[in-house]
Amino acid sequence: MTQSGPVRAEYIRDLAPVTQDQRETPLPALARLWQQDWLRKTIILLLLAVIWEGAARWQDNDLLLPGFIQTFKAFFEDIASGDLPAKVSVSLSTLIKGYVIGALLALGLSSLAVSTRTGRDLLSTLTSMFNPLPPIALLPLALLWFGLGENSLIFVLVHSVMWPLALNTYSGFLSVSDTLRMTGRNYNLRGLGYVRQILIPAALPSILSGLKIGWAFAWRTLIAAELVFGASSGNGGLGWYIFQNRNELYTDRVFAGLISVTLIGLLVEGLIFTTLERLTVKRWGMQR
Repeated sequence: MTQSGPVRAEYIRDLAPVTQDQRETPLPALARLWQQDWLRKTIILLLLAVIWEGAARWQDNDLLLPGFIQTFKAFFEDIASGDLPAKVSVSLSTLIKGYVIGALLALGLSSLAVSTRTGRDLLSTLTSMFNPLPPIALLPLALLWFGLGENSLIFVLVHSVMWPLALNTYSGFLSVSDTLRMTGRNYNLRGLGYVRQILIPAALPSILSGLKIGWAFAWRTLIAAELVFGASSGNGGLGWYIFQNRNELYTDRVFAGLISVTLIGLLVEGLIFTTLERLTVKRWGMQR
């Protein structure tokens, strides 16, 4: 039995033609320029510089707070003399060694954890023990084991990078969908081949996030270790540069060293990691 009801009459409505004013018009040049991330960030940095200079002039004490202009004058003087680039080179050389070793160990530990139950228990136990441990707390032990040299700094850097990256990578492996996992099994992938061809590409957003966190931890740990530890193998790094100038009461050069730390962080974040994300996960539609 069907229930009948009123039937609405069909009709066709004629729409008015679209005029030139109703069409989509491009944004003005100023609005398009404001959509650029680099411009907005540059304006923020300039505003911070103005606030800094105003606070320094109000304080009127170069020993406590040198101005922005004075600091950048010292910054460019030490760049021209080659002192600051030499310190940055020493720090980055040590950082890259510790970062690469820590990243490889973290990837290997995460791959073992996702492949075997023993590896999963090992990762869970080690991260519970060592991840809360501050890397700088291991510096006295590193000095005892490796002596006064670069190896002590590399040891604490490996510790600072390894655990957060391993946790992020393993979390990314666990978030891989069952469909991709079954695809790997259908192709008879096992062990490292399964991890390399299925898990790593699918978990790449989490891996990149772990790499950024590991970089930030390693950079902070290195500067702190150099402030405490001092010169490495007769060559001081950026932290040692800050420490020396603090002892000599060159506050403008202390701020110049701090600016170098932040600029390197911005460059690595903006050039390396942003480019990696744009060429991989954003290009593949895995991240906005």
